[in-house]
Amino acid sequence: MAKTYNVAVLVGSLRKDSINRKVANALIELAPPSLKLGFVEIGGLPLYNQDDDASPPAPWVQFRNQVKAADAILFVTPEYNRSVPAALKNAIDVGSRPYGQSAWSGKPAAIVSAAPGAIGAFGANHHLRQSLVFLNVPAMQQPEAYIGGADKLFGPDGKLTNATTREFLQKFMQAFADWVAANTKS
Repeated sequence: MAKTYNVAVLVGSLRKDSINRKVANALIELAPPSLKLGFVEIGGLPLYNQDDDASPPAPWVQFRNQVKAADAILFVTPEYNRSVPAALKNAIDVGSRPYGQSAWSGKPAAIVSAAPGAIGAFGANHHLRQSLVFLNVPAMQQPEAYIGGADKLFGPDGKLTNATTREFLQKFMQAFADWVAANTKS
């Protein structure tokens, strides 16, 4: 029997009708059975402040424990000003601290970025990759996933309607499953 890997899904957008949440839901639906994906919410995390490391807020502790419990991480993010949204950056900071106790270290990851624009949040995708290198998170390099025109890919029910995108995302998730199996520490 093949091993099942628990994957924490972090969505960079907090918006109620978020395109990236719709993309994340599609990714979960298209994932192979070897991946068990679940959302780890970031919207309620207090801003990271090193002064609070000695007595961290409960949401930080819960978040860190959820990340630590995961075998891998899937980031799904829009682009804000050629970078990741502040909520996602804050989550990365919260999970990486206190120094030397990072919840991220060694966990394989993948990044999907989506936006209405043509370049599919390319800047956010690559800016996030820079942080992941420092955090010792091996990010899947191929296939890359920049989903442009993402606002036109979903029906009124929030379900993915574009067959070409569905096929690409299914292949992406299979590649991610292979990446996780090859890069997860036993």
